[in-house]
Amino acid sequence: MKTKILNLDNKSSGDLELNDAIFGLEPRADLIQRVVVWQLAKRRSGQHKVLTRAEVNRTKKKMYKQKGTGNARHGARSAPLFVGGAKAMGPVSHSHEFDLPKKVKALGLRHALSSKAKAGSIVILDEAKSKDIKTGTLAKQFDKLKVGRALVVDGEFDKNFQLSARNLSSVNLLSVAGINVYDIMRSDKLVLTTAAVKAIEARLS
Repeated sequence: MKTKILNLDNKSSGDLELNDAIFGLEPRADLIQRVVVWQLAKRRSGQHKVLTRAEVNRTKKKMYKQKGTGNARHGARSAPLFVGGAKAMGPVSHSHEFDLPKKVKALGLRHALSSKAKAGSIVILDEAKSKDIKTGTLAKQFDKLKVGRALVVDGEFDKNFQLSARNLSSVNLLSVAGINVYDIMRSDKLVLTTAAVKAIEARLS
């Protein structure tokens, strides 16, 4: 699969052959969805919790004697039945994380990349470098590229480029080591440098 290499001024800098085993698959939505659900489950804090019967701070003394009052039989006021009592079967702190095979994670990443390639939403840059720290200049360059909400992936970002891009709300930077299905799928365009393409192909081939 051949694609053009562009520079930040939207001018052609040659062609690049993309690996069909990574960028040329027929995308499977079910695999992509599995990996996205796994990622979002890992991200959940799981800290939602209510007080149990043992933890609620109320007296544990029996309210009144068991028999002879004509009232229902009750023990402590910490029972869920009473105002200020515990919550019956409420949520407790736990991890939402679950295991996913490494092969499924890698396959999901391949299909996410192939999905972007099939939709024509991958832009290959020769390099992501800026001469000066100028957010306005970089914003104009991204407008020329017509990338919309972009995810830019590089091996190691140039310091000037990184500082210029940090105030652009529509541009997210990600190192190639942290590339993941969720961030790929939520972006309009995936902007890869030639160095990032080589690193991705070395990792997934």
